[in-house]
Amino acid sequence: MKAHLPATRDEIFSNNMTYITLTTDLGEQDYYAGALKGAILQQCPAVQLIDITHVIPSHDIVRGAFILKNAFTHFPEGTIHLVNVHNFYTDTPRLLVIHHQGHFFLGPDNGIFSLVFDQLPTQVRMLENTGDGLLSYQQAYAKAIGQLIGGTPLEELGQPGDGISERILLRPVVSPGQIRGTVIHVDKFENVIVNVTRELFEQVRKDRDFALYFKRHEPITELSASYCDVPLGEVLCLFNSAGYLEIAIHMGKASSLLGLHVDDAVRIDFL
Repeated sequence: MKAHLPATRDEIFSNNMTYITLTTDLGEQDYYAGALKGAILQQCPAVQLIDITHVIPSHDIVRGAFILKNAFTHFPEGTIHLVNVHNFYTDTPRLLVIHHQGHFFLGPDNGIFSLVFDQLPTQVRMLENTGDGLLSYQQAYAKAIGQLIGGTPLEELGQPGDGISERILLRPVVSPGQIRGTVIHVDKFENVIVNVTRELFEQVRKDRDFALYFKRHEPITELSASYCDVPLGEVLCLFNSAGYLEIAIHMGKASSLLGLHVDDAVRIDFL
């Protein structure tokens, strides 16, 4: 059996259909997301635009990174992922194009990519952004996407990047008998997601019983496999499809009913 080799650039774009995902904080009630899509389609009318989300809370790069990190690997190699979250973090933001793990990424150098990737990318170029006005960046992105699809090598898309800006993500505090975590996301169903992975949980647990504490609620002492493992309205915890610990209520809104929000503390004691 032949070993699987990464697809070449020509193979990636040879099917005449390029997927471009959009992850932004532009919202859905204004013209901003539409203008960005229009700029891309002017350069590349045959591409397929896919909205991951436009409702990242304004300037929240941690939330944007979490969503993109857990979405992009489900797309085919060669997909172009455009990130537009907190673009105006400085008067003259640096815009990047990155090739990493078989995918292309475009977005601001505000630390978001350091949160998306487990290992920092090495194939990075800085895009020229000479336009005027608050939406000038969209032209730089659209031009770079057109060049990528047209066959321009990554090295010719801009100046070499001197490394990407790094943002330190709040990590769990771990001791032999405890993990102290933090709520990092509340999804559309108001399930509460904590920055504790299954791998970390099992590594510290070592087959022991546990008690999950938050706010003034009674501790959760059982790990569920699905929401239906408990009666309607009951609180549970499980590991979601992205591998993160989740606090939920069967057919209920955990965030509102339990008073749990982003940045709130969660404690797991191993007994």
